[in-house]
Amino acid sequence: MLGLLVGSFLNVVIYRVPVMLNRELHAQCAELAAEDAAIAALAGGAPAAFTGVAAAGPEVTQAPQRFNLLVPASACPKCKRPIRAYENIPVVSWLFLRGKCAGCGNGISARYPLIEILTGLMSAAVAWKLGFGWPAACGLLLTWYLISLAFIDIDTQYLPDIMTLPLVWLGIVAALIAPAVNGEPLPVDLRTSVIGAVAGYMSLWSVYWVFKLLTGKEGMGYGDFKLLAAIGAWLGWKMLLPTILISAVVGAVSGVVILSMQKKERTTPISFGPFLAAAGWLMLMFGHELVDRYLGLYTRHP
Repeated sequence: MLGLLVGSFLNVVIYRVPVMLNRELHAQCAELAAEDAAIAALAGGAPAAFTGVAAAGPEVTQAPQRFNLLVPASACPKCKRPIRAYENIPVVSWLFLRGKCAGCGNGISARYPLIEILTGLMSAAVAWKLGFGWPAACGLLLTWYLISLAFIDIDTQYLPDIMTLPLVWLGIVAALIAPAVNGEPLPVDLRTSVIGAVAGYMSLWSVYWVFKLLTGKEGMGYGDFKLLAAIGAWLGWKMLLPTILISAVVGAVSGVVILSMQKKERTTPISFGPFLAAAGWLMLMFGHELVDRYLGLYTRHP
């Protein structure tokens, strides 16, 4: 039930965070354009009041409408009708409304209840695996972050710093304040967390620059470095290699299939973040068993 409720909130995060960042970028660009126009006007001897983006008027002086994770209230994108509380019950409301807005009948994407169900199932799996206590609390937080980042990257091909960097620090803080439990995948000890964060970032950073020097092209974005650093901070440096291997293999195979089905060129960019997030979650759930069994092959005596 907690996972379903959080999944409903993650739908808000996935949609609104890119919009918030886009609005912030446009506001900064407008400010820079206004400053450039003012400098140009002063240099040319023009009067202080001039036309353009810096011109005084209600379009410029009016404060923009607040837009964050809490306000404005959720509404139908077509008719702008506010969504009532009983229409926002995870999964149930979508089924009751038959996937349509109660006001205008506009279709509501099935992705919303699917993300809620996915979050609920993954949260239940973490609780089943890690029990009750610090490991489960850390596992749930990491799981919810990974779901959000994966779908934001799918939608925008962008992993925002506003989410990846806090996730790195949260992993280190968890290692600092939470007691490490033997046999549990997290939290890890502080030394393992810091090494994992540094190694996670530097590994993909190195691959990025080697690829760019050899081909002159960018093979991935900086957000991928930070996401792997976050996974390293939460799970430790031992989980990095299997995470990279699984995400690379699955990503390559999936990329070929997707490009073939969509009949696109090989140069078409494909988000790598979802594969990193999925591999990181698999390492959270099964990584210790896999690593211990692999290392056990070399430590057994006849």
